[in-house]
Amino acid sequence: MASTPKTFSKVFNRFDVNGDGKISPAELVEAMQTIGQQLSIKDAEAVVESVDSDGDGMLSMEEFKKLMEEGEDAGEERELREAFEMYEMEGEGCITAKSLKRMLSRLGSSRNVEECTAMIRQFDLNGDGVLSFEEFKAMMMA
Repeated sequence: MASTPKTFSKVFNRFDVNGDGKISPAELVEAMQTIGQQLSIKDAEAVVESVDSDGDGMLSMEEFKKLMEEGEDAGEERELREAFEMYEMEGEGCITAKSLKRMLSRLGSSRNVEECTAMIRQFDLNGDGVLSFEEFKAMMMA
């Protein structure tokens, strides 16, 4: 779920303790502590450095927004990976018609192998008859 500009602004202002329009690594550490997360000053500096486009060692609103969006993207990727692994089940790194049938059956949606093959074919971009994680991700984003 994407955050709105208003949400970013609200969160940014809460993190910007001294109100200078920037979030320092120390402010980031403090903000994380208020939400029950531990972050060392060294880790906070590394986080800031990862998106600090102007090199001032602090987060502007735009840099903060970029950091938050990257975090959301990483969370979505992790959730998709977990879902993929549930369907994959055979340890082959792909979703086969058989593994799709098995998972759909567990979810209460009975399908035969031919139907599952047809479902896979719709998103099988390279034509190998199975879904890779990238193909699964494309299917879930459609």
